Amino acid sequence: MRSVELFAGAGGLAIGIARAGFQHLGIIEHNQWCCETINDNRERRVSPLGDWPAVTPTDVKEIQFDQFPHDIALVSGGPPCQPFSLGGKHGGQSDSRNLFPDLVRAVRVMRPRAVIVENVRGLLRKSFDPYFKYLLLNLMYPTLVRCAGEEWQAHLARLERHHAASKEPEYRVDFEVLNAADYGVPQIRKRVFIVAFRADVGIEWSFRDDLPTTHSPDRLLWDQWVTGEYWDRHHIPLAKRPAAPSRRSTLLKALSSSRCPPAGEPWMTVRDAVSDLPDPRSDEARNVANHRFNPGARSYPGHTGSPWDQPAKTLKAGDHGVPGGENTLRHPNGRVRYFTVREAARLQTFSDSFEFHGSWTETMRQLGNAVPVQLAYRVAKSVANALCSVSSLPANSLPEASEPRETSSQLQP
Repeated sequence: MRSVELFAGAGGLAIGIARAGFQHLGIIEHNQWCCETINDNRERRVSPLGDWPAVTPTDVKEIQFDQFPHDIALVSGGPPCQPFSLGGKHGGQSDSRNLFPDLVRAVRVMRPRAVIVENVRGLLRKSFDPYFKYLLLNLMYPTLVRCAGEEWQAHLARLERHHAASKEPEYRVDFEVLNAADYGVPQIRKRVFIVAFRADVGIEWSFRDDLPTTHSPDRLLWDQWVTGEYWDRHHIPLAKRPAAPSRRSTLLKALSSSRCPPAGEPWMTVRDAVSDLPDPRSDEARNVANHRFNPGARSYPGHTGSPWDQPAKTLKAGDHGVPGGENTLRHPNGRVRYFTVREAARLQTFSDSFEFHGSWTETMRQLGNAVPVQLAYRVAKSVANALCSVSSLPANSLPEASEPRETSSQLQP
């Protein structure tokens, strides 16, 4: 199943999708450091990048999508999130960095059988409700093109009228906020995912029915405070185990009185992810790629770091302050230090063979913007399974579209 990845960043989403069985014909990214990261791992044939095309820094607005074959199975990407981020300027649809229209243009021209989109949950902020509805309707009816000079609100009204009169959308669309920790990622990371299937493929798919969670916080509590299996696994003696959290006492009592453990696997913790790595200040750390100590971390309100025995707090793309500097590890004595790049990569479930290019600040920006590989795989595998369940895929029935029909500038709100 062939695919095209937009806004690839350091490749987290693209790697997960490739592991799920898709073959990338195009990897599109504009940032030089991200391109160098992908190309270096590709040249070293780090799985699964060895068969990827080379990546050249490219503005997505310059891409002519009709260069790709007409049997693309998947278009995927996480458009730049700054316009909708809780930590940004909240410019939303008026922000020049809003590249959702170019994603819709890619869908319109390539007409893939499926689409995967990832973005920050700030996209669901109340003030963005009309534009989020506009985005969903654009994905449902990508061939209903916005006219030159037409305001996006007028295009929204036209899409709404068309939707009310339509018997079947061109794409069936579903969305959900997913927490990466619920799928085996050692990090609390909540992001909006949108999945769409071309309607004529005949797939009925939903997050609720087709992407069940695999890990749970209750099971972590069970393993830590009911059976102690978590501490035993990490060889931590009773005398050095922390006290059970009093704020969870009611839940812990209920769990302790139960004879059966909660369903699923336990949430993965920072200790699970990084405790086998050497101290970044040690000589041994020199043998681990991207595992160098970065001084200067400090704790202050809103910037308290991640504890060892819970999933990490959300890695962020900034390099200091709130909200950009939460990329720290908090020791039991209250001291904090920055995660190394390798530790952060593990929290994003990149393999140890995958190396990052750039300074600590630049690489942490790549990691803070990345989709956790494991979460990307879970979503993409569900999409791949749905596509493979269709015994014979129909010829595309959507109206023909090509690049000369419209330009990306016409799609900018």
